[in-house]
Amino acid sequence: METDGEIDPARLADGAGVPHGAELIAFVDAIIAGDDEAATARARLTNALGPEAMVDAAAVAANFFMMTRIADATGTPLDERSVAMSNDLRADLGIEGFTSKRLTGQTG
Repeated sequence: METDGEIDPARLADGAGVPHGAELIAFVDAIIAGDDEAATARARLTNALGPEAMVDAAAVAANFFMMTRIADATGTPLDERSVAMSNDLRADLGIEGFTSKRLTGQTG
């Protein structure tokens, strides 16, 4: 999926400037919550983007969860280069309060 606009993580509530971003965010939120909204969010995303894109979004979400759980389980901190490159984005998203940040004891 391509976008000509600017992607703004501070605008997550309205899709962050990503085409069908609201549907994608609702889908991920429902997956994280693990509640009855997942079926509705999955249907909305499928209607907006098609079944192939819904499966792609599910695979990306699943891979993210897998990778973060591996990092959390092993205590793997974010490398210094990634810390430096992502400071602004992590601050915008409030990542410093995420469980994985506390588990690694990372200070950067």
